[in-house]
Amino acid sequence: MSFKISAVFKRSIIIERLNDACFETEDECVVFLNGTEAIRSSRNVIELDGLEPDTSYTLSIDGMEQEFRTRTERILLDVKRFGAVGDGVHNDTNAIQAAIMACPADGTVYLGAGTYYTGPIFLKSDMTLWVDEGATILADTDRTHYPVLPGVVRNIYDNDEEENFASWEGNPLDSFASVITAISVENTDIVGRGTIDGNGDKGDWWIDVRKKRIAWRPKLVSINYSQSVRMAGLHLRNSACWAVHPYYSCDVSLYNVDIWNPSNSPNTDGIDPESCEGILMLGVKISVGDDCVAIKSGKLYMAQAHFRRTQDVEIRNCRFERGHGSITVGSEVACGVDGVHVSHCVFSQTDRGLRIKTRRGRGQKSLLTGLLFENIKMDRVHMPVTVNMFYFCDPDGHSAYVQNQDPAPVDYRTPKVGSIEIRNVDCSGVDACFLCANGLPESPIESIRVTNVNVSYLPPEKRTPQCPIMMDGFPKLAGRSIVLKNVDSFEAVGLTITGAADDAPELVNVKNPDARVEYRK
Repeated sequence: MSFKISAVFKRSIIIERLNDACFETEDECVVFLNGTEAIRSSRNVIELDGLEPDTSYTLSIDGMEQEFRTRTERILLDVKRFGAVGDGVHNDTNAIQAAIMACPADGTVYLGAGTYYTGPIFLKSDMTLWVDEGATILADTDRTHYPVLPGVVRNIYDNDEEENFASWEGNPLDSFASVITAISVENTDIVGRGTIDGNGDKGDWWIDVRKKRIAWRPKLVSINYSQSVRMAGLHLRNSACWAVHPYYSCDVSLYNVDIWNPSNSPNTDGIDPESCEGILMLGVKISVGDDCVAIKSGKLYMAQAHFRRTQDVEIRNCRFERGHGSITVGSEVACGVDGVHVSHCVFSQTDRGLRIKTRRGRGQKSLLTGLLFENIKMDRVHMPVTVNMFYFCDPDGHSAYVQNQDPAPVDYRTPKVGSIEIRNVDCSGVDACFLCANGLPESPIESIRVTNVNVSYLPPEKRTPQCPIMMDGFPKLAGRSIVLKNVDSFEAVGLTITGAADDAPELVNVKNPDARVEYRK
């Protein structure tokens, strides 16, 4: 069994074991550092910390060795030296912010054991924020203490030019700054085994969430217009809204981050990369009240005024639990999404596994393509694969324009769904439907390809009829195998379905079908 060092920090590294397992193996592996046992773990992605900066080490796993050197740390600034108390009562915002502003390039701002009650904290380039084990950043619950980031600011020399600082559900709208906010930074790390707690279960963050009060709700961590930002090892909890929001950024990596929100918390997605390029999620674990990962690229205005496609998203050796979708693409995807690769992951008890959602009005630049899901284990996922081009979101979501199933004129508002490939996947405990897809009659889904997939269902008495896709008039399903409409190309090779209520796919306006499906009782 081989391994690679995926990331090197000042005081830690990330190791990825290269095998066929999803997220973890049955047996632990032993990691040796300079010949001495350092850690045991069954996970495929392992964080090894407690290292010294600018120091060479030899790493050994299963008899294979690799040398590495930790990154240089110019200075370590303890926030308590700047006046932070860490008692969970005193407001430590100013002290932490002072330490960040004083931190020189290649320096580290350190939060040791304690609870640091804070408002939003703003990071800068070429620094590390280290939230150590036993340390908790606990967010202020009073929204009047939060700075507001304006959605749009006009250029004073050219009123047609604008800067965008914040967004809400795909539009440039005033929003509160996040608990951890990074704007136009580069080479910035956020690390440690500590906790960032959004305190969303306190205050009024989860009450009347569709109403704007001063500004729209803050995310827990925002990475805006930045590059080369890394997060590792942290525990994120109780976010007021989305937990991590990379926005118009590139080269953003998350390693072994653990995100948890209550199952009934509203709109508390785990990670939502929006109009980003080069996103890596490795060893991440998410259990939330909405989509675990939601890949986005804004609504129509953003495609017209600030076009930037989301592309090159890699998600590997992760575990996604509960939530509405394990991996969602949409629905705010007006700039398009190109190149999502999900592999060696576990989806457990989410409503949907792969969830694609779009609608008329997202626009002609909204092409969702190059979506590859492979080597995945789905356990009790009600609806493993859904593709919906009639998603009833936004104020006009139930209008005739969005929901009419007759062909509409193809114009600048018409979105597209390109290639979707699912291979080497095991789905057990399926409830409503394995694969349900509904394309637009004027813009059919280009291709769906399923290869080497095994699907087994819950017993009939344990199934609950559910709507796989959120569109007007779509019936509830239970135990169905494949339901497709308006698809140009559908291919299934090596697909075995056990215990379904039907014994053949339901295909409506599906061109060039090649469905080699084996049905078993």
